Amino acid sequence: MTNAMVAELNHEEFEESLNQYVTFFIGKERYAFPMTDVVEIIRIPSMVDVPLTSSSLLGLANLRGHVLPVLDLRTILSFNSVEQTESSRILVVNVGTNIGLMVDRVSRVIDVTESDIQDAQGIKSSINAELLQGVINGGDDQGFIQILLPKQCVETQFQNIISDAVQSNSMADGSTTSITIEEEEADEDVDMLVSFNVDEQEYAFHLGSVQEIVRLPDDISQVPHVDSHVLGLINLRGRVLPLISLRSLFGMYEGEANEDHRILVVDLNEKPSQSSCVGLVVDGVKEVLRVSPNEQGEVPKLLNTFNSDDIEKICRLDNGKRLVSVLKPSSLLQYPSVQKAFDEAHQEDQTMEQQQDNDLDLDSDNEQMVVFKLADQEYGISIEDVQEITRVPEKLDKVPKTASFIDGMVNLRGTILPVVDMRTRFDMNRIEASDRQRILVVTIDSVKTGFVVDSVAEVLRLSKRQIEDAPPLSDDQNRMLGKVVNLSQRNRIIQILSARELLSANEQTIVADQLG
Repeated sequence: MTNAMVAELNHEEFEESLNQYVTFFIGKERYAFPMTDVVEIIRIPSMVDVPLTSSSLLGLANLRGHVLPVLDLRTILSFNSVEQTESSRILVVNVGTNIGLMVDRVSRVIDVTESDIQDAQGIKSSINAELLQGVINGGDDQGFIQILLPKQCVETQFQNIISDAVQSNSMADGSTTSITIEEEEADEDVDMLVSFNVDEQEYAFHLGSVQEIVRLPDDISQVPHVDSHVLGLINLRGRVLPLISLRSLFGMYEGEANEDHRILVVDLNEKPSQSSCVGLVVDGVKEVLRVSPNEQGEVPKLLNTFNSDDIEKICRLDNGKRLVSVLKPSSLLQYPSVQKAFDEAHQEDQTMEQQQDNDLDLDSDNEQMVVFKLADQEYGISIEDVQEITRVPEKLDKVPKTASFIDGMVNLRGTILPVVDMRTRFDMNRIEASDRQRILVVTIDSVKTGFVVDSVAEVLRLSKRQIEDAPPLSDDQNRMLGKVVNLSQRNRIIQILSARELLSANEQTIVADQLG
């Protein structure tokens, strides 16, 4: 593959400085966030529900080993909630800490001059003006694009997150900031392509092959005895990816890395038993293209003589003045050095998992947690606070004038034990009794109380280093569920319950009097 494969692009110079905005839809309305605030755009991840919080909180997700609160921007802006669709996306924004905001669908990144941004005061909008930076004239029949301020949007219902972020940017990860742009759903006959530059030439991958776009990290592990285009291995979201320079792979001059360089995480989809993703370093990402069949052509045989069938097709845009070469991801596997890098990444993944197990075995500062479930969500409580786990009897003994939060009493080997449904602690609906339910006997200030849970999953041993502060989402949540365990390798987030907070001081007094 040579530089002569595609035509050089000529772009007009803008006299005014450009600002970039990520545009998206909520219903039929278009909004935007400043590009500088958007870290990443992802599909809807698996999430853990968090009780005792606002309805705007969709849950907690695992993002690159960090716990990410995900909020519903519809609810924050006082729109009616709707079911998630294939187009729904999470915009990860940095407000001092990383927060996910769900939108109906993402459109594109636009360049805007300062003169194109108007004051929001003169525009009729159902959105609180304090949440708006301004408006952009969309220049089409869809009207204005309202620019939202991410920090102010989050502050409306989650002030604790912002306050905590001011004190500590524990979740911010500037070394691997990323952005993934996914266009709104295309027509059946239109191809969606992510275009990028390599040595001033324009290439593209099919949108479905590109998982995300990541900034170059500071830490790249070198791989010995491979060709120069294999830059090494990176750790992304708990998985190891080989990092390949497309410039070097295509025989182009390897220049110095700069702020425009990006890593495209591309799925080669060849080896389902192993990781099929690779990080490809490009000079810069341009846009998401919508290309019709009549703008696409076959590749001249001359162009594929250098590296077999690297190029799948040629797109002729702007009346043929702009040529984009569409690459085949799977063709990269023809390079032995790329295959070796995959093997190294797979081996490094296994080594990391083994090392984590070894560290846990050697760590004397371990913690054991009883993991239980409520409404299919996992929670943990220190095994030191749990005296025993027992089955729920067919019938709990009712005692006259017992406090309403106490479901009944049970005789446990001669000891009378008040029983409380754990679901009521988290404002959850009760469920019918089942054989899977268990009673956790917990000691709170020398008083034993039984708490009914939906089921007990396991006793988990882990290092105390794996326990971290949970995002402060509400006063009640922060008090009762202020810690989490993020097992990113297993895609599990376990919220840790503070046993002392299960009963208020008044409830503890009532329980003590009942037993008195």
